[in-house]
Amino acid sequence: MPTKIISSDGLKGWDYDQKVIAALQQYSVTPQDGLVCLAGFMRIISPKFVRQYKMRIINIHPALLPSFPGLHAQKQALDYGVRVTGCTVHFVNEGVDSGPVILQRPVCVMDGDDEETLSERILEQEHLLYPEAVRLFGEGRIKVQGRRISIS
Repeated sequence: MPTKIISSDGLKGWDYDQKVIAALQQYSVTPQDGLVCLAGFMRIISPKFVRQYKMRIINIHPALLPSFPGLHAQKQALDYGVRVTGCTVHFVNEGVDSGPVILQRPVCVMDGDDEETLSERILEQEHLLYPEAVRLFGEGRIKVQGRRISIS
């Protein structure tokens, strides 16, 4: 499988995103039939990129969105005292972790959990959930109606 490393070279926002889009186009990942999968990307994608690849960019987040968006979601869950958290695969929109939810998987918070132990258990579920979402997308089984996702 072809791989391309794209250095940010200090570029931010749309300047960096243009380099990513050029690489996507080089490998024929188009806004009409491609899928952009983010994992550990840790960057805010520019609104222009999101609009160009609308409902074609997915991300995984270590919480049951809309709870605990942004950084350190596992710590946020522990600090809040929830008994269940988990992971979410969602479409990327112009907000932070605010796009329509595709799939979610719960993970129980155990007595004695710290950020590391909880993160490990969530990551195990992420490794199962993300490929499932990609498969469903590839099979054309994900339908978007506003913020609602249906899976056939």
